[in-house]
Amino acid sequence: MKIFEIDGHKLFLGDVLEVLSSEIKDNSIDLIFADPPYNIGKDFNGFKDKWEFESDYLEWSYNWLKVCVNKLKDNGSLYLMASTQSMPYFDLYLRDRLTVLSRIVWYYDSSGVQAKKYYGSLYEPILYCVKDKRNYTFNSSHILVEAKTGAVRKLIDYRKSTPSVYNSEKVPGNVWEFPRVRYRMPEYEEHPTQKPTSLLERIIKASSNEGDIVLDIFSGSFTTSFVAKQLKRKSIGIELQEKYLQIGLRRLGITPDDSEEELMSEVNSGELSPKQLKLNLQL
Repeated sequence: MKIFEIDGHKLFLGDVLEVLSSEIKDNSIDLIFADPPYNIGKDFNGFKDKWEFESDYLEWSYNWLKVCVNKLKDNGSLYLMASTQSMPYFDLYLRDRLTVLSRIVWYYDSSGVQAKKYYGSLYEPILYCVKDKRNYTFNSSHILVEAKTGAVRKLIDYRKSTPSVYNSEKVPGNVWEFPRVRYRMPEYEEHPTQKPTSLLERIIKASSNEGDIVLDIFSGSFTTSFVAKQLKRKSIGIELQEKYLQIGLRRLGITPDDSEEELMSEVNSGELSPKQLKLNLQL
């Protein structure tokens, strides 16, 4: 295990269960974002995202989910992404341990080849859960979107004592439309399941406050940590693959001192010079 740290942001290179169990205190995290392997055969730099038996995948997932629940503060929130095939199992598991407030659909268009013998998938499900349904963070005013009824169509609400146009802004519903990250987009990183900054901005703005700790247990392209830094939150990112850790180091602006370059070379596979990475490597 290796730890990289700068200005309230930690990046762990290691196994998720090991890091959660040994490095993160119970009841210490304000917001958890979990975007695990989907068990659908994606290639993560040589790791094939496919368990031999679905039951093994679910057992592994339940293990880290159980630990995540313990790491959340009493007023904490958890967002979980998964494949459409697996989400029903996670929903049933989590509803016995947390309160599921929303079942969100992240919708996106697809310019690629779609299925020809069945309806192809154009969305990914997200569970939004809280530990205490009477006490949790939800900054509705920070995530308002255009309400077409009022802002565009200018319809009149005659139920009001003085009839007037409907509000021009509203809290988003549970269908979110954000474009997928594609090659040559400004935010693109070399990762097969990169999530857009706009998606994480909504989640982090809504369910955390400045100075809160945001944990991403499968960091991948480290979009969560990157957005958390922009929004003045603290962050913890966990990643098993050295190649993807490099992305996080760069996006967080972490570079080692000269005395740490030899240690850093264990992680650096040549894509980035040690001079491009930063600070505080702990073994």
